[in-house]
Amino acid sequence: MNAVEIEEAVSDLAIAPFDPVEFPYAFLAAFGNKDTTIKRLRAGASNTSDVAGGVLQRNNIHIATCAAGQVNATLRALRESPKTAQAKAKFILATDGETLQAEDLFSDEPPIACNFTEFPDHFGFFLPLAGITTVKQIRESSFDIKATGRLNRLYVELLKDNPEWAKPARRPDMNHFMARLIFCFFAEDTDIFSGSGQFTATIDQMSENGGAKLDHGSGGEVLLRAA
Repeated sequence: MNAVEIEEAVSDLAIAPFDPVEFPYAFLAAFGNKDTTIKRLRAGASNTSDVAGGVLQRNNIHIATCAAGQVNATLRALRESPKTAQAKAKFILATDGETLQAEDLFSDEPPIACNFTEFPDHFGFFLPLAGITTVKQIRESSFDIKATGRLNRLYVELLKDNPEWAKPARRPDMNHFMARLIFCFFAEDTDIFSGSGQFTATIDQMSENGGAKLDHGSGGEVLLRAA
């Protein structure tokens, strides 16, 4: 998985209903872990966690979900766990579905502490879990990667409804359209357009049900989400 695919998977996880049992496995899957790896962890064959609600992946991460308000205590338990050290886990992560905290135990990177729904903003922090060697520039470009993912999803949806746009005769039109969209997103965010949220508001006004009936079908809903 590349960074854009990981960001999309993590964003989907953050908006899904929180399941304390499933979250650790879904988190690992979002970073490219194979089904066989997840199955072994579920079965306990490779999960040696000694923390309640914990899933420990050797050489990678020790994750634990907990009751509301217990994130601080759970993160401390993960940090102090002998199994964390024995398994050489690089990261620890604790969440109650409302807040999330994480630490990189082998670097001087500042720890993460955020609302659960905001943890995709920090997905670059965890990219080593996917075998991606991160540098400061990658982490600082997290929002650029998110924007790329949204535009890629929009592009795919538009082509589903308008397959002729992928043909050589119409490809320049598609590229021109996407360039205009990027400009409109930028112009809205930088106040080139007068007023607040003019572009997004226009899409909303010209469509129904969150963009579902915009001229280009399902692409309209993705367009509104991207805006």
